[in-house]
Amino acid sequence: MALKQKGTDAAAAAAAADPKKRRRVGFSGVDAGVEANECMKVFIARNPDEAGSANSTSLQPFDLNHFFGEDGKIYGYKNLKINVWISAISFHAYADISFEETSDGGKGITDLKPVLQNIFGENLVEKDEFLKTFSKECEYLSNVVTDGNVIKHGASIDEDSAVEIVRVELQGAAAFLYCRLVPLILLLVEGSTPIDITEHGWEMLLVVKKSAQASSSSNFLVLGFAAVHHFYHYPESTRLRISQILILPPYQGEGHGLRLLETINSISECENIYDVTIEDPSDYLQYIRSSIDCLRLLTFDPIKPALCSMVSSLKETNLSKRTSSLKMVPPSDLVEKVRQKLKINKKQFLRCWEILIYLNLDAEDRKSMDNFRTCIYDRIKGEILGTSTGPNGKRLVQMPSNFDEETCFAVYWTQDGGDADDQTVEQQPEDLKTQEQQLNEVVDSQMEEIVEVAKNVTSRGKDKLSVSCSV
Repeated sequence: MALKQKGTDAAAAAAAADPKKRRRVGFSGVDAGVEANECMKVFIARNPDEAGSANSTSLQPFDLNHFFGEDGKIYGYKNLKINVWISAISFHAYADISFEETSDGGKGITDLKPVLQNIFGENLVEKDEFLKTFSKECEYLSNVVTDGNVIKHGASIDEDSAVEIVRVELQGAAAFLYCRLVPLILLLVEGSTPIDITEHGWEMLLVVKKSAQASSSSNFLVLGFAAVHHFYHYPESTRLRISQILILPPYQGEGHGLRLLETINSISECENIYDVTIEDPSDYLQYIRSSIDCLRLLTFDPIKPALCSMVSSLKETNLSKRTSSLKMVPPSDLVEKVRQKLKINKKQFLRCWEILIYLNLDAEDRKSMDNFRTCIYDRIKGEILGTSTGPNGKRLVQMPSNFDEETCFAVYWTQDGGDADDQTVEQQPEDLKTQEQQLNEVVDSQMEEIVEVAKNVTSRGKDKLSVSCSV
């Protein structure tokens, strides 16, 4: 980690040349600090020439501020710049820190070294050692790949034949590699924490690419990975949970994440896993996952009768006057068949079920689309407020917060009986109006998600849509 202070020599020379020059004395304000997001950049270097170069691939951490105290600011530096390069070969890191001067402006001088070590750990080394890692550390990655099992995947014409997915147990060299990847997880995956690799049942799926250059310092490049955990499901089966999945920024948008998820689905089917879950998926990961599962379900014949029946009901029923009701819920035996054959868990299948129904409706048919939205509204209202409509039941009230004053709300439960001091809150007309508005906002957001996934499914699976309902 290099520290450079700019301007010190020039200032000293100017003072020596004019000893009679008086310094002005004044009162400076309290140091406002600088946000880490504004002064710190992270790059990935694929070879020694890219190390220390601002032209190397820049990473976009979700938030660097949260590593630097409660307010996310760095204090005591003038014109501070922190540039960090991470090796794409060994995942070591080198930090170059420069500033004009330091001074305590009332909040001390932030010690940068322990903060950077907290992020990068033992990966953080000096520049000379960092450059040596491109040749000295390349073999361990080859050893991990060689010791793992290459997962065969039905490659499409567009896929790069040099890219492989390798399955490894998280022990030995593979566990060492995961520890090297932890800083990237902390920087690029919001809310992430390292997994406990000492716990039984962990394995990693690596997306690797064979080097096409004979002069390359490594035979392989890691493009991304997924950490998955196998855990017991009573009485005698195993569930598979995707805990972390990350494609490195230089290789995003090339379909590697999609291929990882498809490989995990294939493993779960071949090994008769009970079902597959994802731990706290991001919105984009959920979008990709739902797109994949909907495409799988479109070719799953047992789903068609129930799906077509539901689509027909939405087209024929009139829910606008609330004289009848309709729930878009698949039969329980179908939920179980989907879990058994495709390993899609119930919650995920219910999400995909609504998308599949939407795909089979005519967007120009106002009646069926209104009915569809009404069913989504009723489901969300039931999930948030329950079915009670009298003085007993859940209540939704707007609650201002620092996060978002307009969209935050709280749910509370009221009930009759109780002590004399207990007061049942009766909702006022304005409260009911606010509740209705907030519910509609949630419904609109969910409708947008359904439409976006449906568009992706339509663009990727036109041939599969031909076997959908035509009622």
